[in-house]
Amino acid sequence: MAAGSFEGQYVWSPAANDRQLAQACIDVRAGRYFGAHEALKETRGDFEVRAHRSLVLASEAADSDLAERWISEEPGPEAALLWARVAMIRALRMAETDDRRQEAMVRIARTAGERAAQMLPDDPTPWVCQLALSRFQRPQDPAPQGLLTAPTGPWYLFAHILRLDPWHREAHHRFLSFFFTRNGGSASASWDVAAFLSQRAAASSALRLLPLVALVDEYDPTALLADRTWEQPQWISTALGIYRQWFPLTAGYRFTPVLDLSYLAHALFMAKHEFEAREVFTAMGPYAARMPWSAFGKPEEQLTKARRSCGLPIPGAA
Repeated sequence: MAAGSFEGQYVWSPAANDRQLAQACIDVRAGRYFGAHEALKETRGDFEVRAHRSLVLASEAADSDLAERWISEEPGPEAALLWARVAMIRALRMAETDDRRQEAMVRIARTAGERAAQMLPDDPTPWVCQLALSRFQRPQDPAPQGLLTAPTGPWYLFAHILRLDPWHREAHHRFLSFFFTRNGGSASASWDVAAFLSQRAAASSALRLLPLVALVDEYDPTALLADRTWEQPQWISTALGIYRQWFPLTAGYRFTPVLDLSYLAHALFMAKHEFEAREVFTAMGPYAARMPWSAFGKPEEQLTKARRSCGLPIPGAA
C-alpha cells in the first residue's frame, strides 16, 4: 500500500497508513475497546498484522485500565491477547526504570500470555510475549550448530514459535534482542545471532535487516570512527542487497513497513548511498519511526539531517 506523499510534517504514529488500526487507537485512548476487538479479530489469519496491531494497541492501552476492563467484561481471544501485550509492555517498562514491582508484573505477564495462548493455540503472538519476557529468566538452551559464539538462550521457545510461523518478524526481533548487550548479552553474540537468522531467510525477506538492527543496537559513539562503520564493505553489501531484493516488494505490502524501511534508509544514508536512501524515504511518505534515529540523537533532528542530505523535503522547508 502506498504511503502517500510528504506534506511538510512527519507522522510518528506506529499505525502509519493502517486506517483501521489508527481508528482503533483513537477508540482505545477514549476508553473504548470495540475498535480494538474488530481490528484484532480481522487478523486471525494474518499473524504478522496481528502481532503489529496488538503491539500498537497495547502501547496505547498500557497506561489505562482498558485491557483489564475488556477481559473482565467480554473475555475472548482478542481481549486475552491485548491483556497479554499490555502486561508484557508494563513489565518491560518497569525493567527500564528498575521499578520494584517488576517481578510481580513479569509473573502477571507470563500468566496472561499463557491464557491468550490457550484461547487461540495457533496464534504465535502470545508466545512472542513470553519470548520478550525471557530476558528476565535468561534461559540457557544450547544453540544449534552454525553459530561461531554458540550463545545459549531461549532457543526452545523460539523453535516452538517458528513451528507456528517460521518467518514471524517480531519473534525474530524479540529473540535477537535477548542477546543485545543492554539486555545481558554481548555484541559478538548479537551479531552472530543476527547473521545466523538473516541467512536462514530468503534474500527477499525483511529478516535480512536483522544484522542492521544489531549494528544500531550495539553502536558505541565513543568508538574510533564509529559513524564510518556503515561504510565498511560488508555493511554496504548488506544494505544494498536488502535494497535490491526486499525493498521492491514493499510496494505490495498490505501496510507500509515503516520501521523496517527506516533501518534500511538509515543504513544506506550512513553508507553514503544517498540515491538509494532517497528512494526508501520516498516510499515511506510522511511516516516516520523513532528507531533507528534515536540511537544517534534526537530522532527528528537525525531524520531531518538524512532527508536533507538526500535532497528531500523537510519540516518547515517543503
